[in-house]
Amino acid sequence: MHRLMGATAALALMALSAAASAETWRLGLEEIEGSVQHRYAERFKELVEKRSDGDITVRLLPYGTWGSTYTALYDAVQNGAIQLGFGSGALGGTVPESQLLNLNFVMPADQWRTAKVLNSDAFLKSEAWQQSFRQRDLVPLAELPEGYQVWTANKPIRQPADMKGLKIRVMDNSLLRATYKAYGAAPTTIAYGELYSALQQGQAEANIQPVFAHQEMGFYEVQEYMIFARQSQFVATLMGNEQWYDGLSEERRAMIDKVVAKLVREGHDMQTSFNKKRLKAIKKASDIQIIELDDAQRQAFRDKARPVRQTYIDEVGERGQQALDTLLKAFGTAGDQ
Repeated sequence: MHRLMGATAALALMALSAAASAETWRLGLEEIEGSVQHRYAERFKELVEKRSDGDITVRLLPYGTWGSTYTALYDAVQNGAIQLGFGSGALGGTVPESQLLNLNFVMPADQWRTAKVLNSDAFLKSEAWQQSFRQRDLVPLAELPEGYQVWTANKPIRQPADMKGLKIRVMDNSLLRATYKAYGAAPTTIAYGELYSALQQGQAEANIQPVFAHQEMGFYEVQEYMIFARQSQFVATLMGNEQWYDGLSEERRAMIDKVVAKLVREGHDMQTSFNKKRLKAIKKASDIQIIELDDAQRQAFRDKARPVRQTYIDEVGERGQQALDTLLKAFGTAGDQ
């Protein structure tokens, strides 16, 4: 009886010890289930839980489960209520330097090259980029390019003159507004969940999204043209709460580094597959007209976008200049872009 009681007690202690050592990492997504971010997060969860031998559980929080605005998600990561989260265009209100990733015609048209450079130590772990986030109690852990930002509109767009006065919806980001004003458009900010009806009712006449978002939200149903200018990619930053991240053991941080390094190629392949399939679905479900700008047409937009780099520097200061210089150097284009 004493041996049985001892064994029972030992098992109870083991269970308590396991429970005490178990961790839950909450990961907030800007997108819905079935999106590129969601698939990436599923793989992140799978790899972390496997490599931690089950000591860590990653709980995914898709769009809408953490609040109604992107700012709510960023605030939750900043204050540690959520340990990990994605931030993209709207993140500029929290981390102004992050607007760098929204500048047009900075990244090459080669999407795989972009993914590699954004996740290289030369850029991701550069002093300027790291401190931009750490000054706001955040740590950038990985960059996830989700495909080209594609325009849709109710008129064809082939040159900047075609954008004159166009009410195009942009995320709540001052650099995006400056960029589309430079093209001659009239940018407007509308909540993502309200965008479909805004396009349907004419409150917005055009839209900017990766292909998969155009498809999964049905935006193409209320637009007549889809324009590929290859002016930028939609990039989401996977970031962690600074205090939480710095409190992890060296082994845990090294594990995260290995996981996100593995996901660079996988993330690229995910978005390529997603966007290819979603474009095919759009073409099958609608008669939307596809326009692909040639090099000369792209150059006309590039010329308009170039001065916005200085706007970025003026808005965010010296660290923004350093981050831009670091990125251009990493791409090997500091002198010719």
